[in-house]
Amino acid sequence: MQLYIEEVKKIGLGVIIAIVIFGLSTIIFNTTQSSLLAVIAFLVVLWTNEALPLAIVSLMPIVIFPALGIISTKATTINYAHPIIFLFLGGFLLAIAVEKSKLHTFIADKMLSFFPNTPRGIIFSLAITSGLLSSILSNTTTTLLLISIALFITQDAKLKMRFALAIAYGASVGGIITPIGTPPNLILLGVMSDKGMPNIAFFEWIYMVLPLAMVMFVVVSYILSLGLDKTPIERKIKKEELNTEQKKVLYVLGGLITLLLVNAPIRPYWDGLGLSEAGILLGVGMLFFMPFFNILDWEKDKDNIPFKIMFLFGAGFSIAKAFSATGLADEVASYLISMTDLTPILLLLAVASLITFTTEITSNTALISIMLPVIYSVAEQTGINTTLFMMVATVCASYAFMLPIATPPNAIAMSSGVVDVKSMIRYGVIFNLIGIFLIVMIAEFFWKLFL
Repeated sequence: MQLYIEEVKKIGLGVIIAIVIFGLSTIIFNTTQSSLLAVIAFLVVLWTNEALPLAIVSLMPIVIFPALGIISTKATTINYAHPIIFLFLGGFLLAIAVEKSKLHTFIADKMLSFFPNTPRGIIFSLAITSGLLSSILSNTTTTLLLISIALFITQDAKLKMRFALAIAYGASVGGIITPIGTPPNLILLGVMSDKGMPNIAFFEWIYMVLPLAMVMFVVVSYILSLGLDKTPIERKIKKEELNTEQKKVLYVLGGLITLLLVNAPIRPYWDGLGLSEAGILLGVGMLFFMPFFNILDWEKDKDNIPFKIMFLFGAGFSIAKAFSATGLADEVASYLISMTDLTPILLLLAVASLITFTTEITSNTALISIMLPVIYSVAEQTGINTTLFMMVATVCASYAFMLPIATPPNAIAMSSGVVDVKSMIRYGVIFNLIGIFLIVMIAEFFWKLFL
């Protein structure tokens, strides 16, 4: 009964906040646009306080948007079958195969063996291993898989805390390396596709963001290791050979990388194969169900497929669509036009700071779904580099290090019991500011060459 009352209170809080947002919004926007803002507020509250399952909340736009005359049922539901969602599905099937075959433990052991057995060496190894795994696995899965390793390397409480943060922060840093590494990346590609913007190829994305990620790996690891001695730490690394299943997954992974490389255009020398990357990833994921491979079994593994995240993508794309269809993106953009009097680099800093610190208290998927149409509209009206600003916003949405609620890796690190909020905030503020600076500098002096 008590649980029932708590859930009703949480839903009631969402309703109250939505009504307040609607009332305030009508001062500036029309009724339809105000309704959209109220619905978004309601969804964000329920996503945050978990009053209802994530999947159920994510399906609500299908019911609410048409009911309030925001956009039609057809215009809403089509977003739940967006090509980017199937790109994610293929990527996650690959991740399940990697996890099921325990290939990730082999990779982790190999990575750990490359670094010294000192506190600093282990922090570097944990952060980089977490980051590289997060580029193909979800950062939540990666953090859960590695956090147990961090907790059993040492009994020193201070070291445990820093090891846990290295894994959590490494997962966030590495999630941006590939388009499938974290949800905001896929939201960006989906919005770009809807707007008819030039696509960023898989390996072009990696080439662009890898320098940023590598610098952040070094910065995060170095700062977390400050003040630690160089005393060797005993750790056991299993020396095992790859089994048959792991070899199959590794060969498929190698084939996928090769195909993506060949498919990627290198203009003006090579236009690529022109294959759909969503089709490639989904095809590779389906391959693991085939008789020769037999890595995945639908009846056994279907429960590991994150349909709730796919619904969350659908909700995000629906929100982005509604922002454009109702004219709300243009309205909000008109209020942000005044910022365009700033020089381009200061404008980039303003966008990066806004997104980085806002995503500390709200879902990065919901936030980026809301902000990308607005940034697109501002860019269209002012002539600034649209793709560049959208890319900066997307990466900043993943680089939130201050609070446990900011990202799942932060929450997992906190739930381990070895990290306190004060320590996370202390380190997080530093990494947020460094991240903003590095993202803007790399965008201004490197990404501009491509976008």
